[in-house]
Amino acid sequence: MSASGGKKAIIAAFLANLGIALAKFAGFLITGASSMLSEAIHSVADTGNQGLLLLGGRRSERAADQEHPFGYGRERYFWSFVVAVVLFTLGAMFAIYEGIHKIQHPEPLENPAVAIGILGVAFVLESFSLRTAVHESRPLKGDASWWTFLRTSKVPEFPVVVLEDTGALVGLAVALVAIILNIVTDNSVYDGIGSVVIGVILGVIAVFLCVEMKSLLIGESASPADRRRIDDAIAATPGVVRLIHSRTEHVGPEEILLAAKVEFESGLDVAGLAEAVDRVESAVRAAVPAARIIYVEPDLYRDPAGSAG
Repeated sequence: MSASGGKKAIIAAFLANLGIALAKFAGFLITGASSMLSEAIHSVADTGNQGLLLLGGRRSERAADQEHPFGYGRERYFWSFVVAVVLFTLGAMFAIYEGIHKIQHPEPLENPAVAIGILGVAFVLESFSLRTAVHESRPLKGDASWWTFLRTSKVPEFPVVVLEDTGALVGLAVALVAIILNIVTDNSVYDGIGSVVIGVILGVIAVFLCVEMKSLLIGESASPADRRRIDDAIAATPGVVRLIHSRTEHVGPEEILLAAKVEFESGLDVAGLAEAVDRVESAVRAAVPAARIIYVEPDLYRDPAGSAG
């Protein structure tokens, strides 16, 4: 997955949510539907969130410096975490508050046909945004299930956009059902209930994203497949007797830090050992291009009893 693919998905979501937010606010002003206002605030939050993701992508491209010697790749994790917090506070909490207020003080729904029409337009735009995100994320997802992809992806933008768009589509369906029940029963309480349900959905998504982004911020290892390729590449390098152990960590979505302790053939002089280390680094980068920062420590393998072997 290229960085341009992630940016394309974010821009598509930004434009879709901006148009949807304007349409929903217009619908709220015409109909007075609480669920419509909740959906409008949700779309505003999503629009701002896409802006934050673009900001994080731009800031992460800064070159490493003395203060941040491993670069700024984690900026993307940080801003994705901020997105999850914004989604919870601005989206979920407001929707729940507005829904409870409408349940306690129901107001009649005006021009329901307008509300339904706007929800239909929003559904089309959100579907386009989700389709773009799904299409761009498929090369990264591979054969994994969507649940596995959302839990293990090291590229934060795709889980954020996919879950936001999915939550938006579910929220639109809830808003539509709430408006229809309002029309059929002539009871505005359903409008408030719909808003509360939308808030709960957004809250669940936000909490999930917070947990996943926190894990990436703390530091996650490379994927099992990448770790296996790295270990195999080291073990197969000429001059290597065995890989004693290796440690990996993502310092950005497309950048892995590797530290490995390796036993090399005995009898190598300093120049020969340096060449062997260079071969290990080249083999690892060929197997996993994202492994850009590599530290190899020559050592002797010791069995559990403490003797060299």
